[in-house]
Amino acid sequence: MAVADADSENTGIAAQDWATASAQPQYHAAVVDLLGALAYGELAAFERLAEDAKLAPSLADKAALARMASAEFHHFEQLTERLSAIDATPTEAMEPFARALDEFHRQTAPSDWLEGLVKAYVGDSIASDFYREVAARLDTDTRALVLAVLDDTGHGNFAVEKVRAAIEADPRVGGRLALWARRLMGEALSQAQRVVADRDALSTMLVGGVADGFDLAEVGRMFSRITEAHTKRMAALGLAA
Repeated sequence: MAVADADSENTGIAAQDWATASAQPQYHAAVVDLLGALAYGELAAFERLAEDAKLAPSLADKAALARMASAEFHHFEQLTERLSAIDATPTEAMEPFARALDEFHRQTAPSDWLEGLVKAYVGDSIASDFYREVAARLDTDTRALVLAVLDDTGHGNFAVEKVRAAIEADPRVGGRLALWARRLMGEALSQAQRVVADRDALSTMLVGGVADGFDLAEVGRMFSRITEAHTKRMAALGLAA
């Protein structure tokens, strides 16, 4: 069967370099989708952190967020340079993902400084977990780039420190932020599932490698792992999952 042949080829992609793996047109298209989604996510993160800096209660906090925003923009530049190098137009690669991501940010606009910190920590971490799952199926060159741009910019530790201090100062804050984080979790998972479902090449790459085609059980396990990691992060924040 053609599907089985394609899947058997896909199982070896993680051991191949870009030059070899990209000979498959569907794989090439999937990587363009993936890098486009990542690039727009980094650009949106840069914009959001710059906005969050305006809510910062101190000059030191404002400067810290500005540094993180700068790191996100550097990741964006790395991704767009790579897209250009593989003969893709960065803006065209990002375009399919802009509306969904913009809508996610519109629906989850934080009302204050602490909600902004929790959103960046929870939302960005869920996205990073999702992309790391995808990275395991990538060629060696693309995987190295994806993992590099997923490096923590320092926002995680910063958010944990500030949120825990706020809860210690006023325990009532914890309940509000826990509800907020649960809402973010649901929205972020829905967004990740839409990314997989809406892009055929990307979804085939993600769940390929099995004789029967789409391995829905593996997709379920992937989202279970993401949920477990989220629960651990909530504990680090001092919040109930």
